[in-house]
Amino acid sequence: MNAIRTPLRAAPAAGRLHLLVFRPPAEEVAPVCPLMRALDAMEEARAASYVSARDRIQYVTAHATLRALLAAYTGLEPGRLVLGRGEDPYGKPRLIDPPLPLHFNLSHSHGLIAIGVAAAPVGVDVQRVPSPEAVEMVLPRLHPQEREELRALPAAERTVAFARLWTRKEAYLKGLGTGLTRSPAADYLGDRDAPDRPHGWTVRNVPVQPGYAAAAALRHHPT
Repeated sequence: MNAIRTPLRAAPAAGRLHLLVFRPPAEEVAPVCPLMRALDAMEEARAASYVSARDRIQYVTAHATLRALLAAYTGLEPGRLVLGRGEDPYGKPRLIDPPLPLHFNLSHSHGLIAIGVAAAPVGVDVQRVPSPEAVEMVLPRLHPQEREELRALPAAERTVAFARLWTRKEAYLKGLGTGLTRSPAADYLGDRDAPDRPHGWTVRNVPVQPGYAAAAALRHHPT
């Protein structure tokens, strides 16, 4: 965490991604109130809405760490950063009036957090490996070639392969700013070379602990 406390005051170099993947602290050693001071009113309200203390600590830790990282790049205090979605209330979160070009994305799921910051559009996603039943429910929504590849795998390998694919897909769609409003079948993000693979993006899985999958997507050029 020392790197976050040191002011950087420059966007990451073109083509570079500052990526953090980490677990939130355990409840008994993570008093939430000091972290809450960095959050804005909407974040505080969202944090307070969680019934589970574990989920609340995960949310607060994720958003406070994001603010600390953005503060290190901008030189502004974490609490002074204005985060929003612009004119589209369902659009991708962004830094309002940044002093330098910065893009970020955040994901948290079942005790694991991923944060990405770059000078170009970026998306990150982390998921727990789903059940075989959940995979079967989602398979029809995938690109035809992705479905073919997953169904060709032994059942014992399919859930992990699906989780890796789905995190790549979500990271890319989050990087685009569409999320799942864009059909998951529209783009190929499997393991083979295919014409439907997104152009102008690097999309890769990120090593994480067993039972989870994570991925990051980075556009090649800033916009």
